[in-house]
Amino acid sequence: MPIEAVVFDIGNVLIEWQPERYYDKIIGEDRRRAMFAEVDLHGMNDLVDQGHHFTDTIYDWAEKYPEWRDEIRMWHDKWIELAAPEIPHSVRLQRALRAKGVPVFALTNFGVQNFDYATTVYPFLNEFDRQYVSGRMKAVKPHAPIYEMVEADCGLPPASLLFADDRLENLETARARGWQTHHFDGPQGWAERLVAEGLLEPEEAL
Repeated sequence: MPIEAVVFDIGNVLIEWQPERYYDKIIGEDRRRAMFAEVDLHGMNDLVDQGHHFTDTIYDWAEKYPEWRDEIRMWHDKWIELAAPEIPHSVRLQRALRAKGVPVFALTNFGVQNFDYATTVYPFLNEFDRQYVSGRMKAVKPHAPIYEMVEADCGLPPASLLFADDRLENLETARARGWQTHHFDGPQGWAERLVAEGLLEPEEAL
C-alpha cells in the first residue's frame, strides 16, 4: 500500500537523548554509574512520559534520595541539556517531506510540560501535521493503545503509515498492527529509506 503519512519518533531520531552522557560530563562516569545503579531515573522519566507532572515527579523523586537530590533535580533543571542536540539531517528530512506535501506526524514518549518547553527551543517540533505525545494521551509506546489512538485520530490505514523509531520494541508493536517501519540507527539510512519509498528525490534527502 502506498505510504500516506510518515511518523517520526523524537528521542534519538530528531533530538539526541542520552542522559548518561550529560551526567558523565557533569559529575563524572563513576558517580553517574553509582547514581543510576541506586536510582531508577529512567523509571522516573517513564512516569513523566505517562502524563505525570514534570516538575512534581522529579522533585518528589529527588526527595527520596537525599544524597542524590541535587543530581536528580538536574534532570528537571538542566533538562534541555539532556535532550540535546538536535539531529540536523533528520530535521531536514522532516521538512523536506512536508515541502513535498507528505503528512508528517510525531509519535513520541514525552511528558506534557517538557514537550511544551522543548517546542520553544526546537522549532521543528511545531512543524508536524499531527503530534502524538504520550503524556497528553496517557498512553506510551510500545503498548498497543497509543498506536490505536493514532490510527483512530488520523483515519489512515495502518499499512499506509511509515514509522521510524530507534527502539525495536516500539517498531514491533507497530508492525504487528500492520504499519510499515524503519529501525532508525542514523539519519543517512532513514534518508535512503525515504528515497527508496519514492517519498523524496536523492537531492531532497541530503
